[in-house]
Amino acid sequence: MANLDFFTLYRDIIAIPSISSTDPAWDQSNQGVIQLLADWFSQLGFRCDITPLPDLPGKFNLVATLGSGDGGLLLAGHTDTVPFDAGRWSKDPFTVTQEGDRLYGLGTIDMKGFFAFIAMAVQEMDLRQLKKPLRILATADEETTMAGARAIAEAATIKPDYAVIGEPTGLVPVMMHKGHMSESIRVTGKSGHSSDPANGVNAIEIMHKVLGKLTLLQQDLSKKYHNSHFKVPHPTLNFGAIHGGDSPNRICGACELQIDLRPIPGVSPQELMVMLEENLSEIHACHPGCLHISHMHEPIPPYACDSASELIAEAEQATGHSAESVNYCTEAPFVQQLGCDTLVLGPGYITQAHQPDEYLDLSFVTPTKEVLKHLVQRFCL
Repeated sequence: MANLDFFTLYRDIIAIPSISSTDPAWDQSNQGVIQLLADWFSQLGFRCDITPLPDLPGKFNLVATLGSGDGGLLLAGHTDTVPFDAGRWSKDPFTVTQEGDRLYGLGTIDMKGFFAFIAMAVQEMDLRQLKKPLRILATADEETTMAGARAIAEAATIKPDYAVIGEPTGLVPVMMHKGHMSESIRVTGKSGHSSDPANGVNAIEIMHKVLGKLTLLQQDLSKKYHNSHFKVPHPTLNFGAIHGGDSPNRICGACELQIDLRPIPGVSPQELMVMLEENLSEIHACHPGCLHISHMHEPIPPYACDSASELIAEAEQATGHSAESVNYCTEAPFVQQLGCDTLVLGPGYITQAHQPDEYLDLSFVTPTKEVLKHLVQRFCL
């Protein structure tokens, strides 16, 4: 392991496809990446535990541990990537290509490459006198269901004091982000010939009432809640898609609205669901059995780290950047359920994530390794 250079580590992990997708045609196992990481960290003296995810064949989590007992530091990341559009990539997504000061490849910053930073930092340190354990967490399916992080939180078999998730933040500590909810609101009416509207129940007309109620909810959310850490300081509700009807001369029998909700810290997904139901209760009463609300995916809670946390202070000192808040989601709320102060902090920029020709700017290599070494030194040694 000590003979492998940074480029070799990057090349080897990017070369193993590990796409996660809700489309079965794209979805892949992450077992190859998990096994590679187990090989890396076993050679560095870590004890590696690989766990299959329940009811998800081919999906695995890894926890690598150096030292014993509870507490210490957890360095975390996900092993999956998004799908890619071959027509928009100018390079092979699974071959690390260096051009100038950039390394191109799928997952270079989002975020398989982060594990190469961890491996390099660890092998440059003398960790024989650990006072607290150092753990590495590698999860599955962050890009879809976050099933890996949810499983780790539910099992709760590790209890670190602090955790850092290496998503691309430009090496700026992220201490807070909004949650994410995708909800389907379906109206089931009764179709019929448009010449006699009384013979049917028009789902579009009922959905019109739904849209009116939800517009009022949008306004209520902006008035009732405020968090100055965010550019948009309140929970948001977006009308994302609507589908209904099949012909102008038929009474519409079904209509579906898909909405996006972004809860802020202090406002849980459960609270927003209650507010959603309450706002539509009159329509439920007027049209019994017509209105159905369902999750399009399990809600992702908002996340916030205590601003007084020692982890934030150390990360700000190590990076030279003040902690910030962002609007995108990570596994942080689930890792935080382990009882640890949690930060999101990693190399690369979020604007490069999910983009053709994703790349790592090599200017991040030395600073990221030094930040990781600082945090390991502070919380484990």
